[in-house]
Amino acid sequence: MSNKNLSPKEITTLLDESIIGQSEAKKKVAIAMQNRYRRMKLEDDLKEEVIPKNILMIGPTGVGKTEIARRIAKITGSPYTKVEATKYTEVGYVGRDVESMVRDLVEASVRMVKDQKKKEVEDDALNLANERLVTLLAPGKKVKKPASNNPFEMLMNQSKPEEVEEVDDTVRTKRKDIKSQLENGQLENEKVTIEVTEQGNQLGMMMPGMDNNGMGDMLQNLMPKKKHKRTMTVKKARQYLKDEEAEKLIDLDNVNDEAIELAEMTGIIFIDEIDKIAKSSQHSGDVSREGVQRDILPIVEGSQVQTKYGTIKTDYILFIGAGAFHVSKPSDLIPELQGRFPLRVELDKLKAEDFERILKEPKFSLLEQYKALLATEEVSVTFTDEAIHTLAEIAYQVNSTNDDIGARRLHTILETLLEELLFEASNMQGAHVEITKQYVDSKLAHISTDKNLSEFIL
Repeated sequence: MSNKNLSPKEITTLLDESIIGQSEAKKKVAIAMQNRYRRMKLEDDLKEEVIPKNILMIGPTGVGKTEIARRIAKITGSPYTKVEATKYTEVGYVGRDVESMVRDLVEASVRMVKDQKKKEVEDDALNLANERLVTLLAPGKKVKKPASNNPFEMLMNQSKPEEVEEVDDTVRTKRKDIKSQLENGQLENEKVTIEVTEQGNQLGMMMPGMDNNGMGDMLQNLMPKKKHKRTMTVKKARQYLKDEEAEKLIDLDNVNDEAIELAEMTGIIFIDEIDKIAKSSQHSGDVSREGVQRDILPIVEGSQVQTKYGTIKTDYILFIGAGAFHVSKPSDLIPELQGRFPLRVELDKLKAEDFERILKEPKFSLLEQYKALLATEEVSVTFTDEAIHTLAEIAYQVNSTNDDIGARRLHTILETLLEELLFEASNMQGAHVEITKQYVDSKLAHISTDKNLSEFIL
């Protein structure tokens, strides 16, 4: 499932398509990923000794820390989960327990393996789904028959009647026609009623916090799954039924075993806001901070965690810690935890030219996203180079004078810039709008120069 054939240089090239700059961070993460695949080729006795070199990313919000980790997981096909260190509390306090980050990773891995297995049986599942649709659209006559012909059981009333379907020639002919129409896509918008399984953790709703130690998941599996009827289009029903049939065709035990192994060998856990559990002098009164670090430590060092899919070893999971470290510093973490993040990289603050590249270069840049959104209303939009340069300068200035939120500043600036156009676009079919420097100045200049307004709006 993972793409193990990519070199670190190829991985960074793919990251460059979506993330501007931060080459050092990209390089370190790419090498860490490749070393895991190199490890898999080693002899077993040596393989046991080679552990991942966890990474600590240091830098302000919005400079690409999360995006680098998320994108590299997608590129390499690795299970990935992001957690916030501040959501955890020391054992004995109210909050999530640290082992839940590993269970979240296993859940992500199970979804990945299950999706892959479903693709392998997709054709068979589709055929079975269409057969069920034919039966639903042309039902036979329901009759009750005894479950047993044994006279003694019938006499003792132990044979409860079963509801069975009788199909006559008329229904068979109708089903044949419907099958042909389904194959030709003629019934996609027809309505059909199917039974669907209720989603959601009802036990968790009744007993909040129980799933923190995995017990909620285990008990949830023991509860009968409730079903209810829903009416939907044939197109939607086919997808639901296909998914249901695929579930029946795949071996869930194999899925779980593969998912555990995949998470163990290639999983990535991104621990954000790790700086906020560092015990700096300003937070010395918070008794729980160091406790959270000590609870996280065995997970990062290597331990076994029970999940509803089986036991997973955390020894070879790659952990990426991240934080701004404005108030605290990496040395404020307990020494044992510091030692488990040997690779450190400081991400650069974004300059005006970085903002300009972010607007122009990525494959699905913000500008391209807004162009596509407006194109759905048949409104075409172009941005002049001067306009893009001005937007980048405003983003940099506002970040410099207010809280630095990195590239996220562009989201708020563009939304403010295009607010009126987005509001009126439905009545502007066929229009072309050119966003010039003058247009940007008219919409944003007074905001970017007024500190109070920029704090409030941007």
